[in-house]
Amino acid sequence: VASRLGLMDRGLLRPGMAADIVLFDPTTVTDHATFADPHHLSTGIRDVWVNGVHVLNDGEHTGATPGQLVVGAGARR
Repeated sequence: VASRLGLMDRGLLRPGMAADIVLFDPTTVTDHATFADPHHLSTGIRDVWVNGVHVLNDGEHTGATPGQLVVGAGARR
């Protein structure tokens, strides 16, 4: 998918690539959003790395903001 968006340095866990990783236990992840009320965050995500930088550590945001918004053809403007 990353290469289809023109992001050639992403999409694989390989040295030199910008790794985006989400670590979670599927038995603890809960989606709280509904069609009628979609603005509720999911819970149960433990750790997240964006561009190889740890941004969520044991469920707590580290304050790091290494990513950028990727906007495609279907984005609301």
